[in-house]
Amino acid sequence: MRTAGKLAVFGALVFALLWGRPAFAEDPKITFEKYTLPNGLEVLLVPDKSVPLVAVTVWYHVGSGNESYGKSGFAHLFEHMLFQGSKNVGVDNHFDILKQIGASQVNGTTNPDRTNYYEVVPSNQLETALWLESDRMGYLLQPPKGVEDPANHFARSLANQIDVVRNERRQRYDNVPYGKARFAVSAALYPEGHPYRYLTIGKHEDLTSASVEDVKNFFKTWYVPANATLAIAGDFEVAEAKKLVDKWFGQFPKSTKPKVVNVPAPSIKTQEITVADDFAKLRQIQFTWHSPAMYGEGDAELDIVANALSQEGPGRLYKALVHSGLAQSVYAYQWGSRFSGQFTVAVTLKSDSQPDEIKKIVFDEIAKIAKEPLSQKEIARVVTSNEAYIIRRLETPFGRAETLQFYNHYLGDPDKLSWDLERYRSTTPDKIRATVAKYLTPNNVVIVTTNPSNAGAK
Repeated sequence: MRTAGKLAVFGALVFALLWGRPAFAEDPKITFEKYTLPNGLEVLLVPDKSVPLVAVTVWYHVGSGNESYGKSGFAHLFEHMLFQGSKNVGVDNHFDILKQIGASQVNGTTNPDRTNYYEVVPSNQLETALWLESDRMGYLLQPPKGVEDPANHFARSLANQIDVVRNERRQRYDNVPYGKARFAVSAALYPEGHPYRYLTIGKHEDLTSASVEDVKNFFKTWYVPANATLAIAGDFEVAEAKKLVDKWFGQFPKSTKPKVVNVPAPSIKTQEITVADDFAKLRQIQFTWHSPAMYGEGDAELDIVANALSQEGPGRLYKALVHSGLAQSVYAYQWGSRFSGQFTVAVTLKSDSQPDEIKKIVFDEIAKIAKEPLSQKEIARVVTSNEAYIIRRLETPFGRAETLQFYNHYLGDPDKLSWDLERYRSTTPDKIRATVAKYLTPNNVVIVTTNPSNAGAK
């Protein structure tokens, strides 16, 4: 289940319910400063001298949901390209430099809505981290100094990373159990041309047909300062950090933030799809509905419902399917993205279980929640687990930086922690019931059944 945050332990929640007082009026406060450079780059400074570490994270506000038809996978491809070398860093030196200065965390990730890069370094190495991020933001398209055949360097790097990304797709999507189901669900939920139709990894044919000019134009459009947010969290002096930010990022010319057009989820009718899977050993049935966007109305309510259904032990579907011996596993989650979300229930069946029986149980349990409110105990369980998640996340400089980046990206304001937590605190059993009745109906669900092929059954 996606954890999205709420600060209230069960005892305090009960106290608030009984006495009508706000639960946890004093939420954790993250000290930060937000400002924007003349070129459009947003900057978040989050000082905390608890440990001599500093986290540097850069969020580019572009993901696979911003790709155009025929160019799927470009955002994720650039996640790889930005590690390949830029004008002053050199070829494939990014990781080596960070290793030499004692970096403890280094990576980049891509989803439908954003691409992030980060490193956690000793606090006395802040400038090195900023230099690395600056060089690839401003000089990725320029050949690294000393490289052989500089005119063709970018094309060679691109060809190399296309092969790497295609191999990643084979390893993580094409040749794993139930990988086919992921593609089938997206194709059924979204029509051709919708930004969420293709998974972030992209299509093989789109990747292999990507030209150098196509890829460079994508970079010039989306990887500009005005479409990025730099966060620095940890042990640093604010005044000195501002000087370093201006030194390494302030010289970039003014840029324009690309416009993003909201694309709502399409209306769908119930579809049942069957796929044969060479890698699956057991049959799996996946139920997926369109649901609210990240932080949209009903997002928190469906997060609570997912837990009530599939939490190991007390979950309603867990008891009905796993405890009873009908299923090997069951999970449910609400996953919101910028434009819309998906609510999913996936059941991996025991070999002798009947699919029709499983489907009936799933629909019956969801129908009960649509008619009868969840108990306060079921709601409080999610409130408490979300609080624990947020507290743990705030313990590290990287966690604080990413928390503020997350709120800033989706809500336009880093200072949304209490607001986020209040979504869970203030919801009601009746609101949860009404949300389920609105979204999780048997008339608008995509059901994908994965059957093991003969190869997978051996």
